[in-house]
Amino acid sequence: MSARELIVLGTASQVPTRHRNHNGYLLRWDGEGLLFDPGEGTQRQMLKAGVAAHDIDRICVTHFHGDHSLGLAGVIQRINLDRVPHRVTAHYPAEGRRFFERLRYATAYRETVALAEEPVAGDGGVLARTPGYTLEAARLSHPVESYGYRLVEPDGRRMLPERLAALGIRGPEIGRLQRERVLEREGRTVAIEEVSEVRRGQRFAFVMDTRLCEGAYALAQGCDLLVIESTFLDEDEALAVEYGHLTAGQAARVAAGAGVRHLVLTHFSQRYGDPADFERQARAAGFEGELTVARDLMTVALPKRR
Repeated sequence: MSARELIVLGTASQVPTRHRNHNGYLLRWDGEGLLFDPGEGTQRQMLKAGVAAHDIDRICVTHFHGDHSLGLAGVIQRINLDRVPHRVTAHYPAEGRRFFERLRYATAYRETVALAEEPVAGDGGVLARTPGYTLEAARLSHPVESYGYRLVEPDGRRMLPERLAALGIRGPEIGRLQRERVLEREGRTVAIEEVSEVRRGQRFAFVMDTRLCEGAYALAQGCDLLVIESTFLDEDEALAVEYGHLTAGQAARVAAGAGVRHLVLTHFSQRYGDPADFERQARAAGFEGELTVARDLMTVALPKRR
C-alpha cells in the first residue's frame, strides 16, 4: 500500500507567527493528494515540505476566511504553471463561489489545467466516490458557511491463513478466491467469507473552524486520524463560542466520544506561546489515544490497521 500521511504546512489561526504559517494540509492517500485549506504562504510551505503541484488531485476548502483560502491564488496558478497532467477538483462552500472565482482569477495567467469546481451545498453529503475512498462533507457551525471533510475507505477482507490451510487452499487459488469471491474445489464451493474476516477501511476527517455541533461529531466518528481545530485554551471558552471555534478540551472530547485513534490539534491562536498547554488540556478532557499537537512542516502517518 502506498503512503497515507498528513503533511502539515501551517498551523496558525487568523494571525501567523514567526513559527506558524497560515493553514495548509496535504493528505497523501495512496496515489492521490488532497490539499485542505491553503492559507497565505501555502505555495512556499509546499516547497519546504517537498510537496509539488503535481501531488494535488483535490483542493478542499472549509470556508472563505483568509487564513484558510488566501493561498488559493498562488496554488492554482502554480498548478497551471507546472502543467499538472491530471484533472484537479476543487470543493468549497457554494455560498462562497464568488470568493473562489476572485481567488482563481486574482491576476492574469495562462490556464493549462482542467480545474473542476464542485461546490458543497446544503448539509453536505457524499462528494465523490473513488476506488480508494468516499469523500464526504458535513456542515459546521461558524459565522460564515463552513464544511468539514471526511474520507472513508471501503471495507475489505483479511484472509485467515489457518482457515485457508485447513481447506488446502494455497498459491494461485487464494488470488482467484479474492477476485471471484467463490472457489470450486474438490466438489465443494468455498465462499470468501469462510476463510476471511472483514478488514475495516481507514477513516480520516478534517474539522476546521466550528463551534461544537452535530457535524463535528459526525465527521469524527470512528476516525483513525482526526485533524481538528483547537484555536483556544479552555479558559477562553467564551471567546471560542463567540467567534465560532473550539477549545483544546472541547476538541479532545469530540475525539474521545467518537472513538478517534489519533488526534491532531491545530489552528492555534497567536495569544498562546506554549504548545504543551494544548496537550495537557486535551488529556485532562479524557482523550487517551495517540495525540499530536501539530507543528509546521511535520508529517503524521495514519495509524496502522487494527
